[in-house]
Amino acid sequence: MSFSSFIAGRITFRSRRTFSKLIVRIAVIGIMLGLGVMILSLAIVQGFKQEIREKIRGFSGDIQVVKFDLNNSYENSPFIADNDFVKQARKNKLINYIVPFAIKPGIIKANDEIEGVVLKGVDKQYDWSFFTKGTLEGKVIDFKDSLAAQKQIMVSRRIADRLKLKVGDDLLMYFVQEPLRKRKFTICGIYSAGIDEVDKIYVIGSLSLIQRLNDWGREEIGGYEVRISDFNRLAQADDFLERTMPIRLKSYSILEIYPTVFEWLTMIDVNDRVMLILMLVVAVINMISALLIMILERTAMIGIFKAMGASNWSIQKIFLYNAFYLIGLGLILGNLFGLGISFFQIKTHFFKLDPASYYMSFVPISISWTDVVMLNIGTLVICLIVLIVPSTLVTKISPVKAIRFK
Repeated sequence: MSFSSFIAGRITFRSRRTFSKLIVRIAVIGIMLGLGVMILSLAIVQGFKQEIREKIRGFSGDIQVVKFDLNNSYENSPFIADNDFVKQARKNKLINYIVPFAIKPGIIKANDEIEGVVLKGVDKQYDWSFFTKGTLEGKVIDFKDSLAAQKQIMVSRRIADRLKLKVGDDLLMYFVQEPLRKRKFTICGIYSAGIDEVDKIYVIGSLSLIQRLNDWGREEIGGYEVRISDFNRLAQADDFLERTMPIRLKSYSILEIYPTVFEWLTMIDVNDRVMLILMLVVAVINMISALLIMILERTAMIGIFKAMGASNWSIQKIFLYNAFYLIGLGLILGNLFGLGISFFQIKTHFFKLDPASYYMSFVPISISWTDVVMLNIGTLVICLIVLIVPSTLVTKISPVKAIRFK
């Protein structure tokens, strides 16, 4: 054990001075709270992004392939399904599934109330995992009987409450076209996507019904919904589909379909970075204050060590080692604080949110161990580097004056 580390250990763990102990405890608590808040902040932001992203992906897929035209309405332009394109897309390991769909606007009339909606038509190939999880009452559409499936419909909780509907109720939906058409549906399930843009307008029905309403052929569809295995490679998958699809088709990622939601998530990232910087600044200021007080309180000790031949750097290292021990203690407590609350929230969902404003009913948590490790290392390194400057106060202390001061 070196001279500096030995003295630092004695100062840290066996000091009987009361004033510096108070300051040191405040500094340690500052680091603990700073790191804990940073861990919670990152976990909450990652949780928000992951939950909202998964909700959007579950409903719309990651990429939608539609006809390449100027149609920006809620009704797709039809095209003939391209089996060769589908087979080629499915060979790519990035593509989890690719299924047909179509959308058509309509007006629901029920209980003397009317509501404008958009019918999303799917078929038996559709992946129902998202709706199975989000179904609050009833069940998803059963495609075992294709004719019966055309009479079933799923509505959101928001639409059901507004029109005073429940599972098993019948409703009429009018489709504005020439000639005007109406269809009678039975509600088989009530879902909640947790996304306002979806819950307020979309109902789920059969693709074959939309084909009949629009007088399309059996091979005509409104588009393809594509889900990929790794969202971080969304651009790569989109480029692959653009190169593979026929020239008459065009792909849109969910970043383009829901730009407002993803811009909001980007703003959350900016707020998170600001909070991280502020917490780190607070921790650094606390440690600088504690270090300066410890140096001033031990002026006589520094003078004696200098009189005995100790170099300025070896004395500086005493206080840097001391700071290292204190920062380490603060990091341990900060991890216990931040991770403890995170795991508590994951298990209990104790902290609630307003779903109308935040797209979910509780504060989501997603812990990235890489982020936790980087926060610990970054806090330790930045604090130690910054503390080198105030530790140079040691070089300004004269042995003679310091001993006399004692």
